[in-house]
Amino acid sequence: MSPLDSRFRPSRRRLLQSALGAAALLPFAAHAAPAGFDEWRDGFRARALAKGISPQTWDRVMSRLEPDMSVFKNFQKQPEFNEQLWQYINRRVSDWRIINGRDALRKNEALFGRIERDFGVERGTLLALWGVESAYGDPLVQQNHMRPVFPSLAALAWNEPRRKAYWETELINALKIVDKGWSTPEEMRGSWAGAMGHTQWMPEVWLNVGIDYDRDGRVSPFGKPDDALGSTAKYLVNRGKYHRGEHWGYEVRGPGGAVSGSRSYLAWSRSGVTRVDGEPFPDPQASATMWVPVAGGPQFLLGPNFYAVRSYNPSMNYALAICHLGDRILGAGPFAQPFPGSERALTLAEVQEMQTRLTRAGFDTGGTDGRVGNDTMKAVRDFQTRAGLSPADGYGGLKVLARLRQGL
Repeated sequence: MSPLDSRFRPSRRRLLQSALGAAALLPFAAHAAPAGFDEWRDGFRARALAKGISPQTWDRVMSRLEPDMSVFKNFQKQPEFNEQLWQYINRRVSDWRIINGRDALRKNEALFGRIERDFGVERGTLLALWGVESAYGDPLVQQNHMRPVFPSLAALAWNEPRRKAYWETELINALKIVDKGWSTPEEMRGSWAGAMGHTQWMPEVWLNVGIDYDRDGRVSPFGKPDDALGSTAKYLVNRGKYHRGEHWGYEVRGPGGAVSGSRSYLAWSRSGVTRVDGEPFPDPQASATMWVPVAGGPQFLLGPNFYAVRSYNPSMNYALAICHLGDRILGAGPFAQPFPGSERALTLAEVQEMQTRLTRAGFDTGGTDGRVGNDTMKAVRDFQTRAGLSPADGYGGLKVLARLRQGL
């Protein structure tokens, strides 16, 4: 569940670096492991076999594996970008994700219809989760942004000082996935922490929550999205207590921003709160709470399904981005009340223009596909610093694009 870097048409240098890096992490690489790793692996083998891992799977995955020591750089220091909420929303509810989300829905209409019948989870919510977590399963994301999970988990299980037991358990869980025939070591690519697949789940979640939704005998986070999306819907229902037939909430107008606690939509209406689109609340007896994220910005009535989404990632900002993106994919417009000091989000063409101009100016965005991830944000921040733009926050918006058009 981490942000995607924007990498499209990578340079030959980047491709070579990526290929060399991947080769160094293959399960059967021939380089010497760091001092102490082989001794840990010998002890871990007995623990893994005691948990039911077959000797054949152990040999296939672990016998010549080297730990990916680069995970500790990611573990200790994630990229730091100080985003205001409107910037956070604009980056995730992007033109690229809206356009490609609609395309993903067209291609998977029957699947989303089946999920809605079986679980009651709205298609917009699942589309948004899929888009934010893996760019709708784009193979380029797997190729360019994900790494083999076994070397990463092995490094953490061996040498992460605080939670070795946790990482070792997740490594065993990943081995169980191979043992069950659900995936192969080569296919199992994910984040530095081991989250995998269309919806970026850890191995433990796949084992205990994942379902064989396409009935092919496997529970696979990869390939067809059926298992991943069906399993995510089940997760939202079971863990998030998702309510069938209810929308996540609504942008509203009227008094009540200082009112705390849950009230029925009918009670909110009687106090003068209305939807910004003028439509009535579909279920007046359903309950909601008022949330005003930023004074002077949009205000919302949040139902239980907003908090079901929040169970997926414990961030109010994340949940709002997912819920809003889902609405936008299905045809809704931007928030009616803007956030104070906000800019409109760039269009897809404008993002691509910004990336192209940054690249020409010597700032590596990793590509010009219209996706904004850490590569593009770093390039923007470096440009802001060189151009004397303040704050140098890495946000690529209208002001940055205007300055790029003027030249340094």
